[in-house]
Amino acid sequence: MSNKPIVDMIETIEHFAQTQPSYPVYNVLGQEHTYGDLKADSDSLATAIDQLGLPEKSPVVVFGGQEYEMLATFVSLTKSGHAYIPIDSHSALERVSAILEVAEPSLIIAISDFPLEQVSTPMMTLAQVQEAFAQGTSYEITHPVKGDDNYYIIFTSGTTGKPKGVQISHDNLLSFTNWMITDKEFATPSRPQMLAQPPYSFDLSVMYWAPTLALGGTLFALPSAITQDFKQLFATIFSLPIAIWTSTPSFADMAMLSEDFNSEKMPGITHFYFDGEELTVKTAQKLRERFPNARIINAYGPTEATVALSAVAVTDEMLATLKRLPIGYTKADSPTFIIDEEGNKLPNGEQGEIIVSGPAVSKGYMNNPEKTAEAFFEFEGLPAYHTGDVGTMTDEGLLLYGGRMDFQIKFNGYRIELEDVSQNLNKSRYIESAVAVPRYNKDHKVQNLLAYVILKDGVREQFERDIDITKAIKEDLTDIMMSYMMPSKFLYRDSLPLTPNGKIDIKGLINEVNKR
Repeated sequence: MSNKPIVDMIETIEHFAQTQPSYPVYNVLGQEHTYGDLKADSDSLATAIDQLGLPEKSPVVVFGGQEYEMLATFVSLTKSGHAYIPIDSHSALERVSAILEVAEPSLIIAISDFPLEQVSTPMMTLAQVQEAFAQGTSYEITHPVKGDDNYYIIFTSGTTGKPKGVQISHDNLLSFTNWMITDKEFATPSRPQMLAQPPYSFDLSVMYWAPTLALGGTLFALPSAITQDFKQLFATIFSLPIAIWTSTPSFADMAMLSEDFNSEKMPGITHFYFDGEELTVKTAQKLRERFPNARIINAYGPTEATVALSAVAVTDEMLATLKRLPIGYTKADSPTFIIDEEGNKLPNGEQGEIIVSGPAVSKGYMNNPEKTAEAFFEFEGLPAYHTGDVGTMTDEGLLLYGGRMDFQIKFNGYRIELEDVSQNLNKSRYIESAVAVPRYNKDHKVQNLLAYVILKDGVREQFERDIDITKAIKEDLTDIMMSYMMPSKFLYRDSLPLTPNGKIDIKGLINEVNKR
């Protein structure tokens, strides 16, 4: 039986709580929580949130990892009419501060211990959340998030060091979810058994929780403590009864370091959903060898267009004949165009910028009208977004990816703006000036980040070797930079090349690193 579109996310979750209350919705390392639990706990917490008298529709920060309480808190906030802002518990302190400054939330719900002291925002702790669950109060849903109300706000890195909060509405979420559960490329089964590994602060997480909740399935959470420990990771993933693996290609590459990651050891896996960074032919080929009968989906899209706008099932013919995989057939409700520098539509086969329009496009960046005006616009009467990605449309309607237009890159699934990394590097007491540069492998994928650094006077004399300087810089920046943004190699120079305008010649350095 084919899946039917949903009309409302909360109504759908409530429906499953009535029709399959004892069916598991969330499993964390064997600890199960049912749809009945999710309803009861979110009802109780929504009651407690309403009693706080927060400003109507005000956003709430939810800080934590992959705990069940995160999901229950999200659902309770949607019921009580508040957008949630997920912040991962492994975030750098400066990033957490910057998000609070931009978002001005009315409340912080800390499922993990909140790392900042002296925060003026009211806070609810895990103990208080669990206390609310224990009340067992019923809740009448009278003012939920709906229509154009913000459902969630996910922060990406910003070029000025200030993160940008992408506002995704309930309508945006429905556009994405209904495409994903009815699209023939994904071929999502009913009651999907889905891996829940990417953190909730990364919008790839929506690709696992939205279709799973919409279809009454089960999420199998992988806490980051497990994913960051190879031994624990391999001991855990083989015991998970998952059918759908959702991750970045990088995480699948990591899993394939184990010879046991194959269809014999994990016979239940029927689908791989990839998004967040480019899926290379090499990774897809290795996966096909390990899981010959599994469906491998390559999806593409920016956070600003609600997770993904295109998807395609990778075929053996593609793997045999192409150097770069297509990024998919675009969503029917999201007209996607290739435009030139003047904003004119280009015919099929010509390369230009990928523009997406339609009901999945965000209303813009939270409290940031300047950046919103730069990236969002109206195109042929529909809300539209400049992806900044280079692409081509084939006559068959397949979108082909041609890389980034600017200095924004994808690395290990995270979107990183090189200027953001450079600005953070320049905060080190040892650095006079620094720029971050990506090194690409032959598959056009970012292999690692390098930093070109001019040291402050007297710094070199303090250390015996360059490696000691690098160690000191990394320690200096621990609380400022996310670990995935930290360059893996530091190159020390007395000067850096400049453009005619007097700016550091980043393009020249990229070409130098990649020997172009």
